[in-house]
Amino acid sequence: MPSGRRESANESTAAMRYIRAHLDYLRARNYAHDTLVFKEMALKSFMAWCAERGIVRLTEVTRPVLQRYQRHLYHVLARGGKPMSAGAQFNRLMAIKVFFRFLTRENVLLYNPASELELPKLEKRLPKDILTAEETERVLSQPDVETPLGIRDRAILEVFYSTGIRRSELVDMERNCLNIARGIVAVRQGKGKKDRFVPIGERAVLWLEKYLADVRPEIETTDINTLFLDDDGQKMDRDKLSRSVRIYIEKSGINKQGRCHLFRHTMATLMLENGADIRYIQQMLGHAKLSTTEIYTHVSILKLKQIHTLTHPARLPDGKAEALHEIVRARQTGDEASAEIAPETDPPTAADVLAALDEEAAEEDESGL
Repeated sequence: MPSGRRESANESTAAMRYIRAHLDYLRARNYAHDTLVFKEMALKSFMAWCAERGIVRLTEVTRPVLQRYQRHLYHVLARGGKPMSAGAQFNRLMAIKVFFRFLTRENVLLYNPASELELPKLEKRLPKDILTAEETERVLSQPDVETPLGIRDRAILEVFYSTGIRRSELVDMERNCLNIARGIVAVRQGKGKKDRFVPIGERAVLWLEKYLADVRPEIETTDINTLFLDDDGQKMDRDKLSRSVRIYIEKSGINKQGRCHLFRHTMATLMLENGADIRYIQQMLGHAKLSTTEIYTHVSILKLKQIHTLTHPARLPDGKAEALHEIVRARQTGDEASAEIAPETDPPTAADVLAALDEEAAEEDESGL
């Protein structure tokens, strides 16, 4: 091998070694697995882009090089042939900024070329497609519930719609996370490695019970505790799950596009429209931050269950309007202290929550996580 090519290979190996060291550092700080997978993908993509342009040494990465890469991300097409979203660009560039800060702190580099890199400004956008309650029912009716896998898929769609959990949270959910008697789901190690409790409606519980009783025992092949299993009795693949949900949405004929995250958007929007307090929605979604304001509040799970029952469109009991009036009156008289919602100096708006959901969807599409 010519000496120049050998030197280039050595430098590339050194860069990969520092990427692994950086990821090990983050892993020791208890970063989530999905976050580490995304950062590794972002850094390796950047180094591959550099290598194509003859940049193999980390010391050759300058601010102009990073600015060129930023322009590259702006013009590159993401999955589906669409431009990469501002949120996806932001996340990739942030991974690079954190990496070079690590290299500088470890004295691998004398200065940080990414320190002055300006990240894309994130816009607050409302989601393009939100389902109405009627459209959601049409999607939910698509699985063939005369078949075992159709029952499983109906249960999955019902859980997405009822709880608003993320795709990764559903795939990782275990059987012991369900408290059917109380109508509560425990989301373990959600985004940001945070645990939370989420209400689940009675209809979703009925489909879950049918799946657990009639379907899961027939398809499980090993002693696996994961709640939802694929056709082979193994833990479900995220991408396959997204494709399956997309097909059901297309078959429904509602002329809207989306995958798993669409149910998360829809649940939040419809519950807000039915009168749920924005901070209860935050708790259900597991949002720790919106913009730069820390607005995470701890909500009584019993109160959250009550709000879910009253405002989720999958089951609106008789007397809903009067019950909601009672809540409003309780707020006005200060009797809702048991809900444990702290007052906010800069409270979130519905647009804040829905914009955060839109960024989540873009990040999910970009990373495949």
